[in-house]
Amino acid sequence: MPSQTVTVGSRVGLHARPAALIAEAVGKAGVPVTLATPGGNPVDAGSPLMIMTLGAKKGADVVVTTDDPAVLAQIADLVAQDLDAE
Repeated sequence: MPSQTVTVGSRVGLHARPAALIAEAVGKAGVPVTLATPGGNPVDAGSPLMIMTLGAKKGADVVVTTDDPAVLAQIADLVAQDLDAE
C-alpha cells in the first residue's frame, strides 16, 4: 500500500480539532486510510479518537497510508497543515 511520511503542522499536534478534520476528510473519501508514527502501529484515520492516540505533537513524523494516491496526497496535506489556524 502506498504511504507518505509527513511532519505534523498543527501547533499543538494531532489533538481533537485536527483529528476531527482529518477523520471527516477520510470519511468523505470513502477509502481506508491509516496513520502511524514511524515504527508504531497504524490506526484508522477515519476515527478522531484513534488519531489522538498517536500522541503526535507538532514536528512529529506521521506515516499516511492508503491505496488511493489522490486521497494519500489530500490527507498528507491536512496532516502537514496547521489546522488550528483561524
